Amino acid sequence: MRKIILMLFFSFAGAALNIFLNRIFAVSGIGLPLYLDTILTIAVTLIGGLFWGCLTGALTNIAGHTLNFWGWEGYLFMLCSIVTAVITWKFIRIFPVELNFSGNKKSSDILNYSKSRQLEKVMNNFFVLTLLSFVLCFAMSILGGLISFLINILRAQTEGSAVFNPASQPSGFYSGLPLILREIISRIPINIIDRIISVFAGFTIAWVAGKIIKKFKKPSSATSSS
Repeated sequence: MRKIILMLFFSFAGAALNIFLNRIFAVSGIGLPLYLDTILTIAVTLIGGLFWGCLTGALTNIAGHTLNFWGWEGYLFMLCSIVTAVITWKFIRIFPVELNFSGNKKSSDILNYSKSRQLEKVMNNFFVLTLLSFVLCFAMSILGGLISFLINILRAQTEGSAVFNPASQPSGFYSGLPLILREIISRIPINIIDRIISVFAGFTIAWVAGKIIKKFKKPSSATSSS
């Protein structure tokens, strides 16, 4: 029961932080065209698993889009947040030594590496996180592009023109491409940067949170054993 309450807190707090970070970079006048609304979704997935990651992602989209409501279609992008958790969870299963913070496996043993293997451990983590970043980049670009394409079609039918995404308007490199390809390809440059930051930041947050959780668990385990 204590674990459920803790993960509920992480999920709601993670969603709130996702929205906060998104507002700072995407809505404020900083001028950086980044989303950064999946950092805590990735972190919570690493800590608690698939369900809690999906919950964090869903809450992020529901609350964030409700606060900045522009149409029911915006809730479709919840799929991107959920798929982010699914892909991250899949990577945990493929690379349990590098990404498992749940304690279900012997991931704690990696902290006891000898100094001679520390560099190897860091390089392995770096490779896995970079690979996860690129997989998420292409997955989110494709899924986000398809959703945006669908919204453009729906709006074209109701309003008479495709006005949702600036990428829909032909310009430069994208001018010769079909709409669906413009929606997908135009997302890749931003998503590469966004996902690299999100994955490494999410991993760092999960690592720190895991250390804190272990510290809180030690006294309770000691008292129970006595």
